[in-house]
Amino acid sequence: MHCFFCKGEIETSEKIGRGEDCPHCGRPLKCCLQCKFYDPHAYNECREVSAERVVDKERPNFCDYFVPRGAARGSINKKVEARRALEALFKK
Repeated sequence: MHCFFCKGEIETSEKIGRGEDCPHCGRPLKCCLQCKFYDPHAYNECREVSAERVVDKERPNFCDYFVPRGAARGSINKKVEARRALEALFKK
């Protein structure tokens, strides 16, 4: 993963905690700007439609849909993936 703020390369585990910071610049790793779903042109600036709205995109948050920017598709939490599949069954 590369930090959104300083562009430094970061070795991360599959799960990033809310309190983890970039070792290069000290900015939070689990924030909207570091997530692959962040899109300034999307509704609420997030391509994940089930995610709750987060006002400050630079601060750490508790979003269950967070996936580090640049992460492989296989690294998404299995619990989150199962929830998305279940919700998709009931969408109109």
